[in-house]
Amino acid sequence: MDSKIFLAIDLGAESGRAISGWIEKNILKIREIHRFTTHRIQIDKHLFWDAPAIFGEIKTAMRMAGKDIAGTGVTTWGVDHAFIDKNGILMCLPFHYRDSRTEDIMEKVFRIVGRQQIFQKTGIQFMPLNSLFQLYATKQECPWLLSSAYKMLFMPDLFNYWLCGAIANEFTIASTSQMLNPAKKRYKPRGDWAKEILNKLGIPTDILCSIIPPGKKLGYLSKFVRQETGCDRIPVYSVCCHDTASAVFAVPAEGHWAYLSSGTWSLLGKELDDPLINQQVLEYNFTNEGGYNGKIRFLKNIMGLWIWQECRRQWEKTYNRQFSYVELGELASQEKPFVSLIDVNNSVFLFPGDMVEKIQRFCKTTNQKIPVSIGEISRTILESLALEYRLHIERLQSLAGEIDTLHIVGGGSQNRVLSSFTASSTNKRVLCGPVEATSIGNIGVQMISAKIVKNHQEFRKLVAVSFPVIEYLPENHDQWQQPYEKYLQLKKISDQQI
Repeated sequence: MDSKIFLAIDLGAESGRAISGWIEKNILKIREIHRFTTHRIQIDKHLFWDAPAIFGEIKTAMRMAGKDIAGTGVTTWGVDHAFIDKNGILMCLPFHYRDSRTEDIMEKVFRIVGRQQIFQKTGIQFMPLNSLFQLYATKQECPWLLSSAYKMLFMPDLFNYWLCGAIANEFTIASTSQMLNPAKKRYKPRGDWAKEILNKLGIPTDILCSIIPPGKKLGYLSKFVRQETGCDRIPVYSVCCHDTASAVFAVPAEGHWAYLSSGTWSLLGKELDDPLINQQVLEYNFTNEGGYNGKIRFLKNIMGLWIWQECRRQWEKTYNRQFSYVELGELASQEKPFVSLIDVNNSVFLFPGDMVEKIQRFCKTTNQKIPVSIGEISRTILESLALEYRLHIERLQSLAGEIDTLHIVGGGSQNRVLSSFTASSTNKRVLCGPVEATSIGNIGVQMISAKIVKNHQEFRKLVAVSFPVIEYLPENHDQWQQPYEKYLQLKKISDQQI
């Protein structure tokens, strides 16, 4: 091996994985160490993350990785957070962003602070799951948590704290909260907390930490973690702690490109030097989130493969067998095209429940044929996603410039059916891969911080020569026009969208 080994802890909304990475003969090599469920738990009417169980999986991964690790970093999904008291003790299991307590919370907030004011200060897409609305829901239901908390830590911040004792909010994860003003450049990293909004909502601002940039060495594994894992005193880095920020960091970009980080959520956007905040952005509900070196990930959050994942979970219980996504994709490809469509960004699909029934009810309400078989429902979801991508690529181009190539990264990049549909629907060249973009980006930030790789540009070149990319070109784009017009009509009918 030519370089040291770094360990990426990548926690997704459905599963987590630990992946090691090193450079060998000018090629970046990766190896999966451990894959596990990101544990969530229902207690009475509320849905939580079982953070101690997830931390147990992280420590298991570190034991499996062995002593030869030169550094580690943690990435997770956005918005969710935990509270610690003055002694550093976790006060409550972190609420899951799909917990139903936020279903009607946005209108309550807007009666105190206007939608326009919040957007002008934060530039963030409105979704009820955003940290701002979660905190207000906490204030309504359990105000003692806010009044007693010492600090609020986003999920990767919490795991970093448990690993090495550092108390901080990393920039890219903090930017998902709808509580950060990214326009303020005098701070390093850019942006500062939008305290005036929080003050109006009665949310204490002293629980917020100082914001640190990606690439900062936070400290070293605590003696307790070292004792449990057998690891040496290795550095813990603040990488791009939001998983999409790490995935975008790893995109082997070329031309006029956009990215689609495809997993439970689909995040479709472009990398910009500065936030884009105007009335059109507000109307389209796009968002300005943080990236590496102060960049802005200008993007749209789309429901993604969540709907399909929930259907798969349901089918596996119903039929008492497992279904791979490859098998489900094959079943979808055998069905007649464009029979039924759903508005995949409708809020009815946001929370857990009988997802098959929700799809069928949507189709019935909009006077479409009701899909019944696994193949029919799968095709409905995948075609609808491809049409949703087309809508937001058109809007993205109108806001931020021409796009000729769409890079799909993450687990969803392996979905050949959806990738082909996306190329044909959008009429764009689609490049898929790398699959483990989030872990690769995580490792990349560590390597730059440890001076193994010179800079971000050099790392993207390294990714380009190290991992295969699959190309999809548009086919029969004209056949997608009429379904697209039908899809736009469906979105006008169903106005409850994220």
